[in-house]
Amino acid sequence: NEILNKLKEEMPKDSYELWFKPTRAVSFEDNLLNVQVPNRFFSKYLQEKHKGKIEELLRVTTASEAQIIFTIDPQSHIQEKERKDEEIEPTSIAADETTFTTMEFNPKYTFENFVVGPSNRFAHATAEAVANDPGKAYNPLFIYGGVGLGKTHLLQAIGHYNKKQNPRLAVLYITSERFTNELIESIRNDRMVEFRNKYRHLDVLMIDDIQFLVGKESTQEEFFHLFNTLYEAHKQIVISSDSTPKEIPTIEERLRSRFQWGVIADIQP
Repeated sequence: NEILNKLKEEMPKDSYELWFKPTRAVSFEDNLLNVQVPNRFFSKYLQEKHKGKIEELLRVTTASEAQIIFTIDPQSHIQEKERKDEEIEPTSIAADETTFTTMEFNPKYTFENFVVGPSNRFAHATAEAVANDPGKAYNPLFIYGGVGLGKTHLLQAIGHYNKKQNPRLAVLYITSERFTNELIESIRNDRMVEFRNKYRHLDVLMIDDIQFLVGKESTQEEFFHLFNTLYEAHKQIVISSDSTPKEIPTIEERLRSRFQWGVIADIQP
């Protein structure tokens, strides 16, 4: 408990609740702390990212050369087997178009219905260029502006156009909040392989309100690797925010710099 309290003080709340709340210390014998975790992904992540820090706190607390091991909850193996038994046929993420309907497009959010004016002309033009040539014209496209100015409309207009021109394209619109929730559920249920397959096989990813990733270290790290995978494969990334990349607080610098690789377009009131 003392170690957990110290970790809780030092870590962002969402990271602590995601990675440490589901764990349980099952034994401490011969200077070896056995911590039970929900699944293999938890074990791998904690080994790579937090083992050193935990052992440092453990040694200070116990005044010994204590070490830690992570073991997987036996019950999780049973649940995983039951889940796999229920899956009669695995879903092919790349081939099944229905996989990409996580969030429905608003039928009104098309280029034809977008009112163009001096305050949004550049954002509209870059969005159309991206829709006509995804992954090549401007990548990533970063659109920023206040609430209700049309950012979501432009993102979904790109999606509508791409699906109309090429129904086989894997196109996904999602909010950063929904992305975070999917990630958390995938981690807890040991379904990170499926999660990554879903996102890394996309042709066009449109993620809305990226500013909500602020303070969410695990989500930022996962999105960083997703961004790299899509960008290197010349797949289109479109991002919206309420401010410029430079003005988003406490977001990782490596993400901030990538958001500026392409074109930044603003929408004014």
